[in-house]
Amino acid sequence: MKGPPVWVAAVAVLVLVFLQLPVIVVAMASVSTTSYLTVPPVGFTLDWFVEVLTDRDYIEAIQTSFLLAFAATAGSLVLGTAASYALHHRLVPGADALASFFMAPLIFPAVVIGVALLQYYSLVGLRWSFWGLLLAHIAITVPYVIRACLTSLAGVKSELEEAARVLGASGFNAFRLVTLPLLKPGLVAGAFFAFITSLDNVPVTIFLLGPRQSTLPVKIFTSIEHGGVDPGLAAISTLLILVTGLALVIAERWVGFSRFV
Repeated sequence: MKGPPVWVAAVAVLVLVFLQLPVIVVAMASVSTTSYLTVPPVGFTLDWFVEVLTDRDYIEAIQTSFLLAFAATAGSLVLGTAASYALHHRLVPGADALASFFMAPLIFPAVVIGVALLQYYSLVGLRWSFWGLLLAHIAITVPYVIRACLTSLAGVKSELEEAARVLGASGFNAFRLVTLPLLKPGLVAGAFFAFITSLDNVPVTIFLLGPRQSTLPVKIFTSIEHGGVDPGLAAISTLLILVTGLALVIAERWVGFSRFV
């Protein structure tokens, strides 16, 4: 089989290098001994990593971000799995229209969602509360779970669950013992995308945070706004890149979730 022309491969490599350059620059700047960003780095030090990981503001922001991301992922997994099952088996009227409705947060600009939620929360009294922020993150992450689960359900034969029911299993047990294990790739992929989306979100979160609350992306954003860019920000960004990359490799090797992208 004849491969692509050489120039196509060359262009692809150039595009990949261009896309990865910001990551390389941030990683290099994070180990510089200077108090300002410089590439190539001057000297080598890991002090910037120690500084951000011992900074109380950063620690609190990291804790809030991971707590929010784990809770939002758990909530979106429960709601997304139930919704995708009902949509796939058409247990609700207007399943196609509902599927499009659930995907709306993927289409609407995040700033619009943030402003809308801010106004709504002001009316119902959820403004600046953690639970309001959590509900917002579930709303923006559940479409990823639904999409991944619907893809997995498309490859699951409904006859398997029906056979389990014929053999005496209840509806819940048939789903738990037959369908749910077959949904594992979709659940893992959906959970990964939901977690990263929640952990990285700024446009919606910044509208809903209280005066004494902060998440890591918002902390980075406000630090740049008020103090400029320094190697400490490069260090925390490098840590985020490493954590995301490691999770990506593990998820890919576990379930091969790239087919859900």
